[in-house]
Amino acid sequence: MHTQLSYWEYNRWLGPADVVVAGSGIVGLNAAIRLRQLRPNWRVVVAERGALPSGASTKNAGFACFGSITELADDLTHTSENELMALAERRLRGLSLLRTRLGDEAIEYEPLGGYELFETDESFAQYAQYIGRFNTLFKPFNGLQSTYINADEEIARFGLGGVKHLVKNVAEGQIHTGRMMEALIEKAKAAGVHIFTGLHITHFTETAHSLLLHTENGYEIQTQQLVVCTNGFGRQLLPELDVNPARAQVLITEPIENLRVKGSFHYDRGYYYFRNVGNRVLFGGGRNLDFAAETTTAHSLTPLVQNRLDELLQQVILPGTPHKVAMRWAGTMGLGGQKKPIVKQISPRVSCALRMGGMGVALGSLVGDEVAEMIVN
Repeated sequence: MHTQLSYWEYNRWLGPADVVVAGSGIVGLNAAIRLRQLRPNWRVVVAERGALPSGASTKNAGFACFGSITELADDLTHTSENELMALAERRLRGLSLLRTRLGDEAIEYEPLGGYELFETDESFAQYAQYIGRFNTLFKPFNGLQSTYINADEEIARFGLGGVKHLVKNVAEGQIHTGRMMEALIEKAKAAGVHIFTGLHITHFTETAHSLLLHTENGYEIQTQQLVVCTNGFGRQLLPELDVNPARAQVLITEPIENLRVKGSFHYDRGYYYFRNVGNRVLFGGGRNLDFAAETTTAHSLTPLVQNRLDELLQQVILPGTPHKVAMRWAGTMGLGGQKKPIVKQISPRVSCALRMGGMGVALGSLVGDEVAEMIVN
């Protein structure tokens, strides 16, 4: 027992746990919910370093997506078709699980489709050749004759500037990130999960019969199992793993009267992405402007990226439309040498579920379930 804790604190809050989940994002909360479903008698604790989930879960764009045509085609240059489709199928199952677990109304799911912009005939031709191939590959998973279609006729409707071609993914949609996280927290608490914010686990040591988790606050927590679900922050506890932070800078406009943009959009091979949030435009990306600088857990904003976002907002997304930026922020994704998430047992008492590859909304529910089931089994 740590001397900084009172008896009451130790007895009711920070006493021994069966499982402590580090990270209260999409993956961590789903893992905790699934653990309580499988082992109702276990004491499951979620420890979150920030006042709110500190990585990407409350800071992402809310894309319910599973793969743009350029991303999938580019991945085929270094990944086998079977591996690529296995990951895409996990994303689809994850989205289905998220919607089933929380309900479309709770997360404000809107099936408005996902679009990819092409500025030249040459760039479009390079990737359009893959449309038929991926339609065939996805049909067994989603039952659609055509997941990807040419949507050039919609360019004028959206009012986009400098865009020659659009490819639409008819099976994609968008969610309200804040409502999703709120619903997950409520569901976790209803399941009997203990959630503590402002509790930053800095390191852990193993005793004869348990783990001792050391926190920035000076508290020590005893647990039988630790599950690291901190995504881009994962190497802070597990430095040997192939997962690196990637900053995502984002802005959102003030409301725009008669906004024409509706749906989720990818631009420049997915390095930029935008969508409508009601009658606002949310726009993020620009990591490719300086990969080294954006490989960071810092949530500061940079003039290089923000200026480029402002330019593209004016030139491509809202040409000729008056607008003002209301807010700017940054989050932390988890990337690595592979896009496949890391779900593994590190030692008999330590497991992890990390590296969502910018697809946390799609993968988070499924990966959380997978790590929970791995621990129980």
